[in-house]
Amino acid sequence: MESQNQMLRILQDKIEELALAMEKMKLAEYVRLLENPWRLMHINFIAGVARGVGIAVGFTILGAIVLYFLRKLVMLNLPLIGDFIAEIVRMVQSNIGP
Repeated sequence: MESQNQMLRILQDKIEELALAMEKMKLAEYVRLLENPWRLMHINFIAGVARGVGIAVGFTILGAIVLYFLRKLVMLNLPLIGDFIAEIVRMVQSNIGP
C-alpha cells in the first residue's frame, strides 16, 4: 500500500510539472490560434509586411553607406580601383537620376 501511495505521489508530481510546462509554453493560446485560420493568416501577413519593410529600409541604408565609401575611394585616385569604382558610381548615379 505504501509503495502504491508513493507511486501515485510521484505520478501526481509529474502531472503538475507537465501542466506547469504547458502553461509556460502557452500551448492553449497556440491551439486557439490554430483554430482560427483567418487570425493566423492576418498575423503572418502583418509579420511578412514588417519583414519586407525592414529588409527594404536596411538594404537602402546599407547601399547608401557602400556608395558613400565608394565615392571616398574614388577621391583617393587609386589607379586600378579608382577607375572601376568611378564607373560603378557613374552607373548608379545615372540610374538614380538628377
